Amino acid sequence: MPKRDSTVRGRELGAGIRAAIEKAGLTGRGASHLAGWDPAKLSDLMNGKGGISEHDLIRLLGVCRTPLEESDHLLTMFREADRSGWLQIHGERQPILPRTIGEHEAVAAEILCWSMNLIPGALQLPDYMRALIASNPNSPAEEADSRVTARSARQQVLIQRRCAMTFYIHEQALLLPAGGPEVMSDQLDHVLTMSKRSYITVRIVPVSAGAHAGQAGSFTLMRFDKLDPVVFIDAENHGVFLDDKASAKAYTNILKSLDRTALDAEQSKELIERIAV
Repeated sequence: MPKRDSTVRGRELGAGIRAAIEKAGLTGRGASHLAGWDPAKLSDLMNGKGGISEHDLIRLLGVCRTPLEESDHLLTMFREADRSGWLQIHGERQPILPRTIGEHEAVAAEILCWSMNLIPGALQLPDYMRALIASNPNSPAEEADSRVTARSARQQVLIQRRCAMTFYIHEQALLLPAGGPEVMSDQLDHVLTMSKRSYITVRIVPVSAGAHAGQAGSFTLMRFDKLDPVVFIDAENHGVFLDDKASAKAYTNILKSLDRTALDAEQSKELIERIAV
């Protein structure tokens, strides 16, 4: 298979290969040697650029003694890796620990998030998470602890990496008292605390701004050091990943417009402080 532009599926394949090599106790160079590959070939694969045949991949998975279920998943990713964009339908509800978004967050150089109605996930406190989970009829109560733990773990990955993050949040998200006044007050205080970190910027789009560029809904745009941007749109029982250049440009334009509409960082903090009282 010739090399290709990196896609979301190709990147998930690359991340899975990297994990399989690590679980086998091998280095990239060691795995390449055992598979009879040039190390550059493995590097291209792990960066989502292909350049191998299905037979090559089966050989590598055998070298790593990858479990059957994971091998089947990676082979599926390989066969679909040329497809741009990815609609992931999860059934009645989202998985407790979504794989694809977590893998992309773990390597993103910059994350820009627009949130219409809720505090963005990376800024949520556990009690706020629990209130959202409890309000969702598709989330069983017995899964609440697992979901909070999983979401908190995703937050920690971003915080430990000090990933550059900018959050554009509509004022109505600050006014929705999820969990009641006390929970919401603590949550807004937490947003203020997080906004003091050098790698986090919070910008509020005030209600007084009226119509704005983000009215179509919330989304996240992730940028990478050596790969094209990816847009992620989260929904009730599915997620959509957009990795084509036209989509990246369209959503970048929305963010640029929101940047012009939103209060600056200091004004945003002042508004949050007034609402949090």
